Amino acid sequence: MKTSSLRITLVSETFPPEINGVANTLGRLGEGLRQRGHQVELVRPRQAIDVAAGSDDELLLCRGWPLPGYPGLQWGEVSMHKLLRRWRRQRPDVLYIATEGPLGLSALRAARRLGIAVVSGFHTNFPQYSGQYGLGWFTRLLTHYLRWFHRRTAITLVPSASQRLELERRGFERLGLMARGVDAGLFNPARRNQALREQWGLGVDDIAVLHVGRLAAEKNLALLRPCLESLRQRYPQQRLRLVIVGDGPARAQLEQQLPDAVFCGAQRGEVLAEHYASGDLFLFPSLTETFGNVVLEAMASGLAVVAYDEAAAAQHIRHGHSGALAMPGDPPAFIDAACWLLEESETLRRVRLNARQHASRQGWPAIVEQFEGFLRGACQDRACEAPALETLAIKPGSSVPRG
Repeated sequence: MKTSSLRITLVSETFPPEINGVANTLGRLGEGLRQRGHQVELVRPRQAIDVAAGSDDELLLCRGWPLPGYPGLQWGEVSMHKLLRRWRRQRPDVLYIATEGPLGLSALRAARRLGIAVVSGFHTNFPQYSGQYGLGWFTRLLTHYLRWFHRRTAITLVPSASQRLELERRGFERLGLMARGVDAGLFNPARRNQALREQWGLGVDDIAVLHVGRLAAEKNLALLRPCLESLRQRYPQQRLRLVIVGDGPARAQLEQQLPDAVFCGAQRGEVLAEHYASGDLFLFPSLTETFGNVVLEAMASGLAVVAYDEAAAAQHIRHGHSGALAMPGDPPAFIDAACWLLEESETLRRVRLNARQHASRQGWPAIVEQFEGFLRGACQDRACEAPALETLAIKPGSSVPRG
């Protein structure tokens, strides 16, 4: 039986073409929902590309404030009354709030006022980030706010089992697991580009040690240097070059610490896919990920990934088969895992092949279908609440209890 289409509002303070995991995920989910016949409204801050653009039935642009330390990212701000007017005129069936900042809070308050179902997502591990920036005292307050926020939604979607466990320990409730997908057509070993490798100073048999992501303190990038040094000491006959794709507040410091590395800046689309496919070994030392989309992108591109055993890596890498894992917070184990991959050329070849085979089965369509199921479930729960409340109403002619 054909199911009815929904009017779905996505609320996010970041969206493509901004480069980060939240933007990438929201872009894929929005596109997938439209392909499945749903009406999708997007509420987000105005970006540089929106100079001449205005709001319409499918897009509401709001004011954005720069996020300190992150050029190109911003907080969004819109009044609850503006949302109330808009949604009274054209009411969504369900909201998905991806970010918990001022924009997300206004959307949550407006939806609750109007009785609209709300699903939220936990995309960014802000409590862990605060510790990385010397704001550990802020963690308890931030956790309290996030718990308060998400308890007011029908369900909170988390991308990994490890993240769900952590949030359960912090007192979060009604958590649903929804992983991430990867475009295995875009991220593909066939995009390997020897001319690009030559620009990096590497020949056919040399090893490109790749890292892709935002260059920031919470990504634990200080581990890249000792890991590279250990690889060179262990395999002096092997020519290695560290290639870093991405940008962020830590880039200048990293360029000083890693003078021999190639810094490619932020890349997108097919150019990004070529950078992935032209690498060999992928280092991902982050300990603060809710998922880590780059892990699946690297695997789909045929790279051997070294990561800590959590989030996307724990979910998609089988140690020694499709990648190499280390216990979280154990730098020597991380370095040993990277060294193991280069012990024999056959090991590296086999792991890369297995990584590609696994990632090629993790497409977005199944994720979008699962997401749609969570949204429909929230709508049904909201619909069931109205009849339940009606049973509490006083029937005409009946007496009112006193006391």
